[in-house]
Amino acid sequence: MRVLTVLPPRESYAEGHAGAIALLVSRLAQPGDRITGKAITDVPLPGGSFVPLEISGWPLPQRLKYGMACLSEARDFKPDLIEVHNRPDLALFLSRFAPVRLILHNDPGSMRGAKTPAQRQRLAERLLVCGVSRWVVERFSDRCGPLSVAIQPNCITLEDIPEVRPRRQTVLFAGRVVADKGVDAFVRAWATIRSCYPGWTATLMGADRFGPDSPETPFLARLRPEAEKAGVFMTGYQPHARILDAMAEAAIVVVPSRWSEPFGMTALEAMACGAAVIVSPVGALPDVVGSAALLASPDAPGALEGALCHLMDQAALRSELGQKGRERAAMFGLEQARAQLLELRQQAVSFSRGSAVP
Repeated sequence: MRVLTVLPPRESYAEGHAGAIALLVSRLAQPGDRITGKAITDVPLPGGSFVPLEISGWPLPQRLKYGMACLSEARDFKPDLIEVHNRPDLALFLSRFAPVRLILHNDPGSMRGAKTPAQRQRLAERLLVCGVSRWVVERFSDRCGPLSVAIQPNCITLEDIPEVRPRRQTVLFAGRVVADKGVDAFVRAWATIRSCYPGWTATLMGADRFGPDSPETPFLARLRPEAEKAGVFMTGYQPHARILDAMAEAAIVVVPSRWSEPFGMTALEAMACGAAVIVSPVGALPDVVGSAALLASPDAPGALEGALCHLMDQAALRSELGQKGRERAAMFGLEQARAQLLELRQQAVSFSRGSAVP
């Protein structure tokens, strides 16, 4: 099957600059897949064959120019299926010309073309819609009639996970350094409890964006002195492989998101690396971790501090959660994900031909 995958306009398909969507696309891509999106200057990710879009210089709205460039690429490649990530309006437009599968990685209620129940109903009638978690699917179906929406969970390449190694007494946050991710709550919690655990350290890996050229934001400028005072070591942006290495060494990984995570790749990777994990009870995070992690709200008084102390005080519990986490993460392996991908692609083509069961 000839498949054209369309990335969101801001997503980079370059090594060292890729976000979660691009990494997932590369991980799942079949050898003959063509991936398209904004032009890059660095080495592309290894999955599929990347072809940059040729964006018109005409003074038109950016989303219109992006859509026309995608249509031009589709006419050149002549795919059996177009897969569109996180852009409902673009998916609906392209469905006029070829079978389309829409993959949603975030709350669709915030996306152009899917903000109202009527818009979401129309999408579900025209193309196969998939969400990366039950939470995303429920958000898509909210206030709609019966809809056919599939769940396509994110996945990991278990072979890329570092080997088990001795654990350091380190508490780790890894991800985008923004308020939505609860980074300031992590710093606050560590400042509160650090004096009780002199043998432990706290590390914060990440920046505002993906890539070494991430800017210094007002949030980061305010956070740095607070982190320094709390004794939290900030590494800045780090490549994905380095983050996995850090997760394989850290005793505890914290995912204190305020934002309703539509999936929670950081939590999944931390479990695969065998760390004891603490996550927020919001979005899809509870579904992803199951019983293999502790839940703690970042802003509930004492909740995150209490969860950290509970784990730091009990080595046996950390070990138990690490083992449960590895077993849980194995359910999201690449082999299962690729088998499901092929099935969903066939369903999407059949859906477009009108032979799918509503």
